[in-house]
Amino acid sequence: MNLKAKFRLAALGLAALLMGLLIALATILSQKQAGELRVQLQIVDSESAGISEHFKDSLREVNNIRLRYTTDRDPAAWQQFLATSHELDAWLDRQAPKLTTSREMDALRQVKTAYEDYLDASRQIFARDQTNRTPADVLAEFTASRPQAQHVFDLGQALGRAHYDSRNEVLARANDTLSQLRQSVLALVALLFLCGVVLALLAYRDWIVPLHVKLVETQSLAERHEKLASLGMLAAGVAHEIRNPLTAIKAAVFIQQRKFPPGSSEAADAALVQREILRLERIVTEFLQFARPSEPDLTAMSSNQPLQEVQALLGPALAKDNIQLLVEDSTPLPVRVDGEQMKQVLINLVQNAAESIGRDGAITLRSRPDRKPLGLRETEVVILEVTDTGVGIAPEVEKRLFDPFFTTKPEGTGLGLSIAACIVQKHGGALQYQTQVNHGTTFGIILPRAA
Repeated sequence: MNLKAKFRLAALGLAALLMGLLIALATILSQKQAGELRVQLQIVDSESAGISEHFKDSLREVNNIRLRYTTDRDPAAWQQFLATSHELDAWLDRQAPKLTTSREMDALRQVKTAYEDYLDASRQIFARDQTNRTPADVLAEFTASRPQAQHVFDLGQALGRAHYDSRNEVLARANDTLSQLRQSVLALVALLFLCGVVLALLAYRDWIVPLHVKLVETQSLAERHEKLASLGMLAAGVAHEIRNPLTAIKAAVFIQQRKFPPGSSEAADAALVQREILRLERIVTEFLQFARPSEPDLTAMSSNQPLQEVQALLGPALAKDNIQLLVEDSTPLPVRVDGEQMKQVLINLVQNAAESIGRDGAITLRSRPDRKPLGLRETEVVILEVTDTGVGIAPEVEKRLFDPFFTTKPEGTGLGLSIAACIVQKHGGALQYQTQVNHGTTFGIILPRAA
């Protein structure tokens, strides 16, 4: 191996080592953040006990003021009772946004109901006090109402306990999540080093392969095989290093999302995160589908069948933009294809055609017989065509039309046509196209004709 090749391998190993160090650093930082989170949750837990203490002290003050009024019959004491009881009622209302579980909310409702009954009983006593009654009668009535105040007090204690228990559950789930995160990062470190070693060995063993390909293939075909080989080497890393932690993140976000009140900013942020996670999952799935295409399950069918199924599936949606999806009448021709995979190719081509048209146009699906070279010999074929009246394909786009990850769409992945071409090749066919700027494009799926 020459010095240049050795230098490249050394650079690859150094890059893998640096990435491992970065992940190790991320692990340390996550552990530090986990410790801080535990401390914060413990502080919140200690504050939960303050709910019962505050309610107990406030209720005791309300009860004492009521007793003082009962004893002294002082109007000022009654006004103080009203003000203090109103403050406690407002404090109960402020606790509602802090509660996250049904048990807490149910406890708060019971407290408010019992407290309202307590205040109603106090108002009735005040109303009766305006009549001529002896102090002994009033005191006896107050004494009889003490069980009601004790009931309110007990419910306040139950509210504090419910809030405290819910915070303990949050703390336990947070600890579990952080532990799983640390384990995932450590597993990624091991996988990264293993991947680096494997890549280094493969690069060393297969260094001469691209040179051999350039001797027997055209320059464009050699470049395409290089890209496919690179994607194939990375597919396992993508599957293990992205999909698994993405699933864990999705589960954690789902758990947290249920704690947020509907309509809150937190719930909106969580929904946004969920949408972006789903988008990432779609990108990973399309990438793996391209890097590891599945073998087709070939079944004999009429060439018109997939065209008609795609028309029934996409026709109504395209009609909203005044785009007609037509299937030309033609003689059914026998083909052996995987129906689902062939529909996937046709759907991709029809959607691309619709985006090229925008509004007000037509897409025509047809099948026709022909004789074309496939493999090493000329043979009878069936061509499934998708013709549109769109703007055509610009020359600069044509050069990279089938390149993986090349796209002109803001939300595209650049893998649609690459996956379609791979599927057609797995069927022993080829994907061709003809285009003219401002006049439209025709894509043709060339398939061997079945006996």
